[in-house]
Amino acid sequence: MAEIGVDTGGTFTDVVCRLPDGRLHVLKTPSTRQDPSVAILQALARLQRDHGVAPGSVTRFSHGTTVATNAVLERKGATLGLITTQGFRDVLEIGRQLRRELYSATPGAGTPVFLAPRRRRMEVPERMAADGSVLLPLDEAALAAATDALVAQGCTSIAICFLFSFLNPSHELRAQAIIAARHPSLALSLSHAVDPAFREYERTVVTAFDGYVKPVVDRYLGRLEAGLHQAGVPAPLQVMQSRGGLAGTATARLRPVRLFLSGPAAGVIGGRIVGASAQMPDIITIDVGGTSADIALIAAGRPMIRPEALIAGHEVRVAMVDVNTIGAGGGSIARVDTGGALRVGPDSAGSEPGPACYARGGELATVTDASLLLGWLDPGFFAGGALRLREDLAREVMQRTIATPLGLSLEQAALGIHRVLNAQMAEGIRRVSVRQGLDPRGFALLPLGGAGGLHATALARELGMTTVVVPRLPGLLAAAGLLAAATEHEVSTAAPAPLAALDVAAVRATLDALNLRAAVLMQADGVQASTILCSADLCYIGQSYTLEVSLDPAWPDMAERLYEGFLAAHERAYGYAARVPAKLVNLRVVHGAGGAATLPEMALAPVPGPVEKSRRHIVTEATPDGVLATVLDRAAMPVGHRFQGPAIVEQADTTTLVEAGWNAEVDAAMNLVLTR
Repeated sequence: MAEIGVDTGGTFTDVVCRLPDGRLHVLKTPSTRQDPSVAILQALARLQRDHGVAPGSVTRFSHGTTVATNAVLERKGATLGLITTQGFRDVLEIGRQLRRELYSATPGAGTPVFLAPRRRRMEVPERMAADGSVLLPLDEAALAAATDALVAQGCTSIAICFLFSFLNPSHELRAQAIIAARHPSLALSLSHAVDPAFREYERTVVTAFDGYVKPVVDRYLGRLEAGLHQAGVPAPLQVMQSRGGLAGTATARLRPVRLFLSGPAAGVIGGRIVGASAQMPDIITIDVGGTSADIALIAAGRPMIRPEALIAGHEVRVAMVDVNTIGAGGGSIARVDTGGALRVGPDSAGSEPGPACYARGGELATVTDASLLLGWLDPGFFAGGALRLREDLAREVMQRTIATPLGLSLEQAALGIHRVLNAQMAEGIRRVSVRQGLDPRGFALLPLGGAGGLHATALARELGMTTVVVPRLPGLLAAAGLLAAATEHEVSTAAPAPLAALDVAAVRATLDALNLRAAVLMQADGVQASTILCSADLCYIGQSYTLEVSLDPAWPDMAERLYEGFLAAHERAYGYAARVPAKLVNLRVVHGAGGAATLPEMALAPVPGPVEKSRRHIVTEATPDGVLATVLDRAAMPVGHRFQGPAIVEQADTTTLVEAGWNAEVDAAMNLVLTR
């Protein structure tokens, strides 16, 4: 029996296959941008051809995907219509008073109006009161007319967001029934199901995003499931959700907005298990791929969860692993702007055409081209030898587009590209650490992804960090994280009530109802919860934003315990806490099953052969005139092996640069621990 984890990135699709005897088979294959499922099915065929893993032996298939995110970034979602309560047609466009661009001469749209321009936003007479009672019944004729008008405009998906529907969803449910009867092929997203919480703008935004990506995600998962079925895979497909748990495709299709950080969340789970294996519970992960760098913080062995995230420059209220994504990767394009300054990213050459050194038609210098010219990459051993790099092509584009315009040597230009990119990454790390009052110097840095190891020691030096942990399979850690992830379902509901008059019996009854709903979702995935976590969102009375506080339904003094927990959370988040009245806003339960604290299979036994492969002349920021570095084979390193920088550590899935001044040792879990 085999378990497979597949992480699809912008450049490569990574696959990790675990067998019952503890063996791991790993591979990387170029992603197929038009249809990511093609690369996955090709990888499945390679597993059978090269390693004898029969599709019929697969008992678990877990997947991290960027399909939902890419649909938004590339503006390739559904043609969406939005139906709202009469008088609230423009909530999506008005937004909040916060503006990210105060002084730009040509400011962009501050709200995601592209999801549904005004002509595709309709309003119908209906109204719920703030206590959930009906003020105005739903005008069913107006709803039918609005739906017909949206369909006539070509809408394939409709989002419905009625005022106070999170307290009484009867109008949204009736609207769903009417629309489904008239236009059964339409995709529908209901705000009370997507985001049952107050603040109409935030609820409208997340419901609109859900409707925008729903048909795209549905088609993709349908193609992948059909392909797996045709290949003979009996295991149900599970998809990583943004908060770090797996769910079956039925649930994923219902709430696709929860897949925005599917791939990065898997990388964070992988970082957690590596930190546990290295006995380092405080870790900052940086997953550097071909297109982007995903940065996350793990404190005391637990990934940080945030209630909302930034997607395409817009805040989306959906629980996610706290990942800061920046446009910085191996394929990031470098250019000299009109002011004569060197810029790197956020646009990327990706895998098609890729960096110039790929010899696939790339005509602009990238970070990978710079790494090759600095001697950090072996042209014949890139991606384990699957792709031979052309140094002559990298040299030509670097000279033409960067070195000559800036009056620099090739090496200076290449170092400049890395210096600019590292500065962007360091700032991204500060945003997930210093922003939350945490000093990055108290954490170990964990690089993953295909390019993370080339930047690790430079970033640690920039941030004052003294420890870097390089996992045994950094380029495939997100795929490995999928094998360690738990099946998880989160269910929440609005439960507004002042803490001073909290009805504890009503809270417990609400939690029981939520637990029942979560249990149904778990049952649909064929598992029973082994962990149940309850929490509440609270705020001061009159305050607009909430903080999450853990909750035990058995507390006899529930109101007092919640209040003290809220004060502590407010002190951590804002630096102060006032003992003034607070209120309960939402209740939440999270059911989980399975998962693993570590993956012992990742401690691959060393292969026979010499550790030292060769010596190579490299250029680094610390040694701009060049230095002779030892080139080492990571696969041959035994436990306890030690060496010092400067060195290049090569393996099939990545390359690690160990600068001068760093010591390295392989620990008992086969992690490479660097210290300075």
